[in-house]
Amino acid sequence: MNTNAKTDRKSAIVTGASKGIGRAIALRLGREDFAVTVGYAGSRGAAEEVARQIQAEGGRAIAVQGDVADEADVAAVFDAAEKAFGGLDAVVNSAGVMELFTIADGDSAQFDKIISTNLRGTFLVLQQAARRIRNGGRIVALSSSVLAPAFPQYGAYIASKAGVEGLVRVLANEMRGKQVTVNAVAPGPVATDLFLEGKSPELVERLSKLPPLERLGQPEDIAGLVSFLLGPDGGWVNAQILRANGGFA
Repeated sequence: MNTNAKTDRKSAIVTGASKGIGRAIALRLGREDFAVTVGYAGSRGAAEEVARQIQAEGGRAIAVQGDVADEADVAAVFDAAEKAFGGLDAVVNSAGVMELFTIADGDSAQFDKIISTNLRGTFLVLQQAARRIRNGGRIVALSSSVLAPAFPQYGAYIASKAGVEGLVRVLANEMRGKQVTVNAVAPGPVATDLFLEGKSPELVERLSKLPPLERLGQPEDIAGLVSFLLGPDGGWVNAQILRANGGFA
């Protein structure tokens, strides 16, 4: 992979970028002249394929392994991005996990796993972003529109994403004076492996009818909104939670 430092285009890190929404975001940013660091936890082959696709379309990209819940790993991903591309202008934290269980029947290990990746991971990524992003940069974290309907079995997941939204609002205030925006995108039902896993076709069909638009979102729907927030027209949007869900909640 071509990793020669170059500063004539903006540089972005996208975590969880080997598949699903993160993959769509990374590909979209690559087409929009961002040099992209494709962050991944375990799917090395898929992440490297994303980087290759960006390169094949005329962009610049590297794939870097790192568990967002691990402080040293997160720092290493940022180090690699800065070394390869000479600085950092945008950070999108898309990495996340979801397990469904009732509060009564779940155990603390399940809860800790979700909190570790979704909330601790967001904290660590936002922390590094706040320390390293250039003035005028953009930070986006992924939340979820499931907070409002509070579906059964989503308790731990909702708790983690509620924390994400709190971190985003606070960091936006803490970045005062640096012209850095910090926002969250909260997708509704999106047709990704993370969402579809463990659901029957009947349940997926029922969930797809919840929004007035009567379809599941696609990863590209979310990538388009992130692109807006990172682009020139998103400069006055700050400390917001944008619920991209087709109107279901």
